[in-house]
Amino acid sequence: MPVTIKDIAKKAGVSRGTVDRVLHNRPGVNAQVAQEIRELAKKMGFVPNRAGKILAARKQQIKFACLLPAKSIPFFDDVMKGFERAQRELADYGVSVEIFHAERYDTETHIKALQAMAKKDYSGLCVTTLDTPQVQLEVNKIAQRGIPVVSVNTDIPDSGRICYVGADYFRSGLTAAGMLNLIRPQKLNALIIAGSYNIRGHKERIKGFLAGLDAHKISYKICAKIESLDDDQVAYQESLKALKADASINCIFIAAAGVGGVCRAVQDCGKEKIRVLAFDTVPQVTQYLNSGLIDFTIDQEPETQGYMGIQRLFSWLMEEGKRESKDYITKTVIKIAENIK
Repeated sequence: MPVTIKDIAKKAGVSRGTVDRVLHNRPGVNAQVAQEIRELAKKMGFVPNRAGKILAARKQQIKFACLLPAKSIPFFDDVMKGFERAQRELADYGVSVEIFHAERYDTETHIKALQAMAKKDYSGLCVTTLDTPQVQLEVNKIAQRGIPVVSVNTDIPDSGRICYVGADYFRSGLTAAGMLNLIRPQKLNALIIAGSYNIRGHKERIKGFLAGLDAHKISYKICAKIESLDDDQVAYQESLKALKADASINCIFIAAAGVGGVCRAVQDCGKEKIRVLAFDTVPQVTQYLNSGLIDFTIDQEPETQGYMGIQRLFSWLMEEGKRESKDYITKTVIKIAENIK
């Protein structure tokens, strides 16, 4: 006979209501007791009734919280569209989504944002956050409380998150180098621009690009590396400074946002022949792609990232967390002026 909540409660020496709260990820149970109940349920072979779970979900509100970087970064507009699409599809099951923003790329800001979210009664979190030891520890604390966390857009491994939904950044960097190889460039004197070195995706994209240059035996020199903080004005000022300091720069690799600022700096220096490599299909990238300043861009399906992040959380709750949630890697899509629309 299948194991029931009543069987688990009897074995654990607690009430059925306590077991029900734990297995349905509701608050109000001591963390250690909750962990013991989950382990006991697994040991006894408890299999949740998915249909029953869905019916139960309709009777209670499932609230997901999403943490994203600054509102001013256009890329995340599409990620939010994905969150909203998933919310509409799951509305019949009582699912709602609340979005928070961490306006800076420093560890303290992100930890405070995570702590504020953890204090509220959320059923799960989707987070785009920093890959630093302190942030990993904070996410792990949330996960230890039985709150599922999905990393969206950029990963935070070793944090207790249940899965990652987003791009293979290393492969997208390799792809950029492969596209550049088709142009058969002479020696590259490159300016590398990251949004933040605390963001895993930005670092992986740069690693992939440099690995691709080596694989294609493209001769290159890194003239400078800068952080734009995903801010157009910072990107403009730092790029302008680098271009004026080193006239040999003939390639700019932009691993994140700030494309508009970089391209304005290139134009103001009168160096439109510089190769500018960018990512995503935000309005500024599209503008400079159509003008010819950018040859190609590599998209990562941001709307799908937001959508699948919420869907992964919901599925995890429906399965009681018993089934491992696999990473969802979005496509690496090459866009040129002719297919950008």
